[in-house]
Amino acid sequence: MTKLKIKNALISLTDKNKIEIVAHKLKELDINIISTGGTAKYLKSHSIDVIDITEITNFPEIFDGRVKSLHPKIFGGILYRRNNENDLKTIDSLKIESIDLVIVNLYKFDEARKELSSDDKIIENIDIGGPSLIRSAAKNFAFTTVVVDINDYDLLIQKLSSNEGIDLEYRKSLAAKAFNVTAEYDRSISNWFNSSNDQPTLPETINLNLTKKIEMRYGENPHQKAGLFTNINQQSKSGIAHYNQIQGKELSYNNFNDADAAFELVNELNEPAVAIIKHANPCGVSQNRNITKAWENAFNTDKTSAFGGIVALNRTLTEEVAKQMSNIFLEVIIAPDITESAKEILFKKKNLRVLLCKKIKNEIENDLFIKTISGGFLIQDKDIGSLEKINFKIVTNKKPTEDEINDLKFAWIVSKHTKSNAIIFAKNAQTLGIGAGQMSRIDSVMIAKDKFIRSQVNSEKKDVSLKGSVLSSDAFFPFSDTVISAAEAGVSAIIQPGGSIRDNEVIAEANKRNISMIFTSMRHFRH
Repeated sequence: MTKLKIKNALISLTDKNKIEIVAHKLKELDINIISTGGTAKYLKSHSIDVIDITEITNFPEIFDGRVKSLHPKIFGGILYRRNNENDLKTIDSLKIESIDLVIVNLYKFDEARKELSSDDKIIENIDIGGPSLIRSAAKNFAFTTVVVDINDYDLLIQKLSSNEGIDLEYRKSLAAKAFNVTAEYDRSISNWFNSSNDQPTLPETINLNLTKKIEMRYGENPHQKAGLFTNINQQSKSGIAHYNQIQGKELSYNNFNDADAAFELVNELNEPAVAIIKHANPCGVSQNRNITKAWENAFNTDKTSAFGGIVALNRTLTEEVAKQMSNIFLEVIIAPDITESAKEILFKKKNLRVLLCKKIKNEIENDLFIKTISGGFLIQDKDIGSLEKINFKIVTNKKPTEDEINDLKFAWIVSKHTKSNAIIFAKNAQTLGIGAGQMSRIDSVMIAKDKFIRSQVNSEKKDVSLKGSVLSSDAFFPFSDTVISAAEAGVSAIIQPGGSIRDNEVIAEANKRNISMIFTSMRHFRH
């Protein structure tokens, strides 16, 4: 059977918006409407005659509505096969009426989990009958039409008006959507139960509920497909994935990757700050009470690498900063807000993407970090580790000054967001040299020093000394060579996790060179 006419329809809805329009059309076509408590009352208020579900089941709704549609006369009417002789005999002997159209949407569980604090009240918003009705009708799409989306009402009415019945292809497409809805619904409930359990380890099962937000032209390389997907159950709407693009061409896969790196870094700094990112690594970071100065300092770290970079600010993008940014080629600028005058300046650069993205304080957009490997996935908690009194231990004879401590904290955050092996030279809350992604830690030191020297020479500055700067390392020193190299460059203080079998040698070298050193007991590898 390719086309089927509707004799009886079951309607049971939480969101009753516009259902009266559909119901009026059903009645015009002499289609019987069976309905449950709240929906029946709503339709009757719109002068639509309905058959209460209790008249079919001969059984009252019980447990405050927990059980109302779960009955053989309902599910038998939905699930029987119209071309099966035994099913037809059973239907006839038990006097079960066919249910040819099921229009159902579900309790708003996601809203309940956000708005309600009581577990008992949240649990009462777990729909049981609704998903069962939807799945039954979807399974039997060969003979039954199921509608779960208000956006399908108009086309349904058109299909009904043709008076030729509902075609099989349309029924099958509605069934696919229906199973997707129940799958997403169950994943949301499962995720809530997992998050409610204060588990010391990751749950045994992790359900992802992703929906495609945009299709990209290509991925990391032109021969790869890519898209941006978001978790529809995610409560927060902050972060790069929920960007507001106010100008510029479409974003690429690499743009998103770099933009996220910049956004995450700059928003971990409390003072006004700017981060410039290239290939997911910072090439300049600064924080300063004056956001213009923060931009200048970040840019001066490595002007060459900043070309074609991604810039993120954690304060409003002002006219003065926009003027300076407009003098160089940038791919993307990210800020929580922008002034009208800054908009006008940047609008002249048509291809420049400008994104407005807000960060809700102390909020984690995603608490899991997921990476694919061949045949599986690596999943870990997000790295939210920060410096506290318990992991801030001065291990040298010389103690860092207050200014050095501030610079060490700043450099430590930057190193956390730099690919391992990561080395950061900084002074006055400004990066001076960055070494990233090297197989040897001492190589990262050498690269960071070389970048600083070249940036100074390119800027025609005579002082190419790192004297008075601090150094941060994302992981411990396996040898004392890093301390020696840092001392030769003029570093006065170092921050690193500690934990090497040669820690005593490293501390002794720092004491010998009159360098203060802090152990954090916390590593920040980023691969």
